[in-house]
Amino acid sequence: MDAVRTSIDPSEIEKFSKIADEWWDPFGKFAPLHKFNPARLAYIRDAACAHFGRDRRAKAPLSGLRLLDVGCGGGLVAEPMRRLGAAVTAIDASERNIKTAQVHAQEQKLDIDYRAATVEALVTSNESPFDIILNLEVVEHVADPVQFLQDSSMLVRPGGLMVVATINRTLKAFALAKVGAEYVLGWLPRGTHDPAKFLKPEEVSSALSAAGMIVTAAAGVAYNPLMDLWKIVEETDVNYLLTAIKPGPE
Repeated sequence: MDAVRTSIDPSEIEKFSKIADEWWDPFGKFAPLHKFNPARLAYIRDAACAHFGRDRRAKAPLSGLRLLDVGCGGGLVAEPMRRLGAAVTAIDASERNIKTAQVHAQEQKLDIDYRAATVEALVTSNESPFDIILNLEVVEHVADPVQFLQDSSMLVRPGGLMVVATINRTLKAFALAKVGAEYVLGWLPRGTHDPAKFLKPEEVSSALSAAGMIVTAAAGVAYNPLMDLWKIVEETDVNYLLTAIKPGPE
């Protein structure tokens, strides 16, 4: 890893490493992500297909595209992306997370390039750029979000796409994503999020723009308690997704 500059917040890595073995338990500590996944996976698939001119109804619409999943955890996004046809590289700063992800992918007979690494390490090693980069629920856990997004942008090829998912810094987000999810409903372990690290969409957009990316879409993700499912909505005041492209030939 880069000894000079790193996006790692050691306390964050330790926090998620302690529960690495629970990634694939749909009723465990990561249960909310399992419920959250279908909505964000559909958003990513549709955004990529629209951008690259693919048929989202095809069996493997992302075939031929190289994808990087940053902060991949146990592989909850990397595996579906591989099933959609993408050549997936997935990185995480926690070696325990990577080992969990590797074992599960092998059991599923999925070829995924898992690495215990950071974005800046890929940049300094002159990694070939990717068609798609996913930064999902990662930026609120890094030490320097602006630098992290700049480094991530360097790994997007001209004409490529990045999707960022995080939590807005609003009173509503604090009430729902912090107090509600961690202390009232018990969806997440207490201490999972630091509200001071939440980022407003305009802050993420500004960092991406400064890195040469163009934000083309924004959407929210909201929970419907009556149906017990998450869905894509227009409001971005709690959980949200931003899509950005790097100018150049597709």
